[in-house]
Amino acid sequence: MDSVTQIALGSAVGYVALGNQIGRRALLVGAVFGTLPDLDVLIDFGGAVENFVYHRSFSHSLFVQLILSPIFALFLRRFNWAKSISFRRLSASLFLIMSTHALLDSFTVYGTQLLWPLTTYPFGISSVFIIDPMYSLPLLLVGVVSCFSRFKSKAYHLNLAALGISSTYLLWSVLAKAYIDQQITSVLKRNNIIAKAYESTPAPFNTLLWRTIATVENGHYEIYTSVFDTPEQLSMRFIQTHNHLLDEIEITEQIDLLQAFTKGLYGVYLEQGQVVLSDLRMGLEGFYVFSFVVAEQGHSGMKPSDYRQLENRPPLEQINLVFERITNPNVDLSTLGQNVTQQPLE
Repeated sequence: MDSVTQIALGSAVGYVALGNQIGRRALLVGAVFGTLPDLDVLIDFGGAVENFVYHRSFSHSLFVQLILSPIFALFLRRFNWAKSISFRRLSASLFLIMSTHALLDSFTVYGTQLLWPLTTYPFGISSVFIIDPMYSLPLLLVGVVSCFSRFKSKAYHLNLAALGISSTYLLWSVLAKAYIDQQITSVLKRNNIIAKAYESTPAPFNTLLWRTIATVENGHYEIYTSVFDTPEQLSMRFIQTHNHLLDEIEITEQIDLLQAFTKGLYGVYLEQGQVVLSDLRMGLEGFYVFSFVVAEQGHSGMKPSDYRQLENRPPLEQINLVFERITNPNVDLSTLGQNVTQQPLE
């Protein structure tokens, strides 16, 4: 999730765990340790691909956080204001703050290596968008309210309630995803489409409209559906990609990393002589957030590239179309991306 949400979540967890002993300082402790795992973005892992794949790895590991929590607790207990907190309680509170950060991240599609180093598998439930106001606002509002002394006696219950509301929203997102997956699986089966890889993700800033990618041999289907749609109202189109180009180049460690991290949900494009591998899960057709140049066409065939990441952000100025599509199945979201072949439903 975004940094603001993680700060708000950390503050709320910190206040519930420590607020009755250190008051509003618990908000600050929660904010600091709630955002600490994301500082791995400051580390250069060796290249654009490595920075993409190894983000949310060791710093988001529950094992690493369990080891670091008592170390951080020993450090904090050097301050007078923290000496009233038992070492055990402070360690447990810091672990709770950092682990809820990692667990929340695992609800997004990016992938979080919760069990590093036992496994580098990127866990991702993919039930919430990386920024979702419905999840964040209760935590943010209560965090602001808790800063005022006149709400001190109620702050614990307010933060607990905010955590309950946000957690209930996460539960809703999982149920909505299950419903969407059921609808789309039925449509794919009816159209005799056998997907090699499949993932549904919520559209930006909500959990009412969902974007699904289903890959096949020569491309993928991009499907939009609202929780209010009937199966006949799904918006589905086929996009042809050039994944076969990978057969013409040397499969390097970077390509292996991308194929594994995307869980097979990648597309290969030929753009101005460059072979580009895009993570199909994040962004939309024509505007994928994570796209890397994996090879370039030369006179003697394909030659290795420097695996640089392309800047290709989605057009947020047209985000209103996403919200219009929630209740209106006639809204055409293909205008947000490039021209592709439309695939009619049967």
